[in-house]
Amino acid sequence: MSHGKTMNLRLHVWRQKDRRSAGQFVQYDAQNVSPDMSFLEMLDVVNEGLLGKGEEPIAFDHDCREGICGMCGLMINGIAHGPDRATTTCQLHMRRFKDGDEVWIEPWRAQAFPVIRDLCVDRGAFDRIIQTGGYVSMQVGSAPDGNAVPIPKTEADLAMDAAACIGCGACVAACPNASAALFTAAKIAHFAHLPQGQPERDRRAERMVEKMDAEGFGNCTNHGECHAVCPKDIPLRFIAEMNRDYVKAKLLGEEDRVFGD
Repeated sequence: MSHGKTMNLRLHVWRQKDRRSAGQFVQYDAQNVSPDMSFLEMLDVVNEGLLGKGEEPIAFDHDCREGICGMCGLMINGIAHGPDRATTTCQLHMRRFKDGDEVWIEPWRAQAFPVIRDLCVDRGAFDRIIQTGGYVSMQVGSAPDGNAVPIPKTEADLAMDAAACIGCGACVAACPNASAALFTAAKIAHFAHLPQGQPERDRRAERMVEKMDAEGFGNCTNHGECHAVCPKDIPLRFIAEMNRDYVKAKLLGEEDRVFGD
C-alpha cells in the first residue's frame, strides 16, 4: 500500500470496567488510518473520536513507545503484539493491515495477569518474581574497573541476550498454559552467565521459580509459543538452564539436610 493512501478498519475491542466486571467485545470503526501510524497511534485516534462523542476512551498500557519499556501488550487477531515477529505493539505499523480489515484486540489473558480495565492488566507478579532473587551481592565502595573481571565473549553475549527481556508478558499471553518460564528464565540467566551472579545462583533459581509457581503461572510444556511472540527473541535455551539450576538447588538443599551442613 502506498504511503499516500489511508484505510478504514473495523475494530473489535475488549471492554471491561474492572476485574470484577464481565467484559465484552465492542465494535468501533477506525477511519482514515495512515499506514505510517503505529498501532497505538491508531488507538489514540479512535480514543479522540470517543472523547469527542463524550464516551469512555479505550484503556491500554503504553509508555516509551520505542519498544524498550515493555508496557504495551495487546493480543491482536490472536497473536501477542500482532503479526510482526520480534516487534512490540508500539512498533507495529498499520501498513501491516489493509483497507477493510477486521481487527480483534484483547488484553493478555492469564490468571496471574488480572484485568485492571479494558486492555490493561496487572503484571505486578513479574515484579514480585524479580524481588525474590533478581539481585547480586557486591562489595560497597567505588565501582571496579570494567575490565578487571575477565568474561568470555560467549558468556557475555548470552547475558546480554537474557538482559534484553523487557518483561512485557507476551510469553505468558501466548502460552497455552500461561507459563512465565521464559520471562523467569531470562531474569535468572542474566546473572547466571556473569561472575557477579554466581554467589546467589542456586538460591536465585530456587526462589524465583517457586515464586513464579506461587503467583499462579502455569507449567512450561515446551510449546515454544513464548519464543515465537517474544519481541526481543529471548532464546528457549534459558528455560533449560533455569530447570537445571533449580534441580541443582533442590538437590543441594536436600544434601544439606541429610548431612546437617
